[in-house]
Amino acid sequence: MTPPTSTLAFVESPVQLLNVLEWAYAEGTAPAGGAPLLDGVPRQPDRTGGATARPPAAAAGSGPAPYGGTDRRPAASGPRPGGGATARGSGPAGAAHLRIVVLPPTDPMSRGQLRRMAGLARDEGYEVRWQEARGGRLAPLKALAALARDVRAAHRVVIGDPFSRYVQLLLTLVRAEELVVVDDGTATMEFVAQTARGERLVRWHRVGGSGLPGRVRELAYAPVSATARRRFTPATGKGRRVEVFSSMPVTVHGAMTLRVNDFAWTRSRFGPPRLTRGTDLVGTSLVETGVVDPARYLDAVRALTREHGATRYFAHRRESPEKLRAVSEATGLEIVRPDLPLELVARRGPVGRTVVSFPSTVVHTLPYALTGTGVTVVVCDVDPAWLTGSASPRARGFLAGVSETARDVRRIPVQTASAAG
Repeated sequence: MTPPTSTLAFVESPVQLLNVLEWAYAEGTAPAGGAPLLDGVPRQPDRTGGATARPPAAAAGSGPAPYGGTDRRPAASGPRPGGGATARGSGPAGAAHLRIVVLPPTDPMSRGQLRRMAGLARDEGYEVRWQEARGGRLAPLKALAALARDVRAAHRVVIGDPFSRYVQLLLTLVRAEELVVVDDGTATMEFVAQTARGERLVRWHRVGGSGLPGRVRELAYAPVSATARRRFTPATGKGRRVEVFSSMPVTVHGAMTLRVNDFAWTRSRFGPPRLTRGTDLVGTSLVETGVVDPARYLDAVRALTREHGATRYFAHRRESPEKLRAVSEATGLEIVRPDLPLELVARRGPVGRTVVSFPSTVVHTLPYALTGTGVTVVVCDVDPAWLTGSASPRARGFLAGVSETARDVRRIPVQTASAAG
């Protein structure tokens, strides 16, 4: 007989699935009572070579694994994460009976990475369910009907994207007393800020629906959005608990609790990486989301390539083939399309001794994943002049905040990257 679903997780991207695995590992290795892990977060070595905190957990094996391959080396010592208690017999009770529901997007790159991440999750002993919820007018309703019973039965729900309208719709069925929000990149920063202010949940780069059709859709969806906001607001007297599991620099509010995601699962399973002599650049989807002008972005990548001697460009899964072709032709960079989230790819290696990125999630997560390896993470600020006319009014301040709050990174002023020859 199949055991009841005590914890149900919903993910829509490879990074969200990675962070569910990190959460489950942290849940299984937490102190008695599951207290938030706010101490003992590893730090990068300082520039003089001295350590600034304890070293990371022991790494599994040595040497790199190929991009996108499945590293099946034995894990480091210590408890394995949970949901597979019935599969492995060794999962901690805190994450027992974890079922991960993948709600895949339609783009091929994301789906490919998700399938590989789902394989890693199954290797850890978790049950993974692939549920199509897009691709047709009836697909969302069919998925809702298929998931309704498990959603109502779950005692705890883990969410990868609180801004997702489909996830918010599922929340109307949730009876669980505990919600856990794992990182969906830098969006977590905006999620915590908006819930603290009691605002409607809107992605930072979204301008909003335009015209009458857009306003009608927003009005029709308002009750669902309001229900989601209430569910994300802890209420001790009503038994509602909300935890944020994050690598981002967030300050939780009210009765909300925080657990730091220091990528302990990634560090215990993979690496340490072999370091190359070159510099790697990390691509972003700021052009695809309409925030940064394509020509300005290309100029900045060209300038960074020249200044840092970069040789490879790790593409974001949403970057278009046309844009990547332009980057390659303008810079001579080798374009790498990772088959897994960059945190795993970098941890497994090979990776450059210097990794340069624009403001994005990785300037917060890579220092955790690569702690103790000698890799320097550099963030290049975004010049306000690069922003498009259609960019959200919040874009400038939000991107600056992503850079300013990044830990253990070196910042490059916008003037340096703007000086394309």
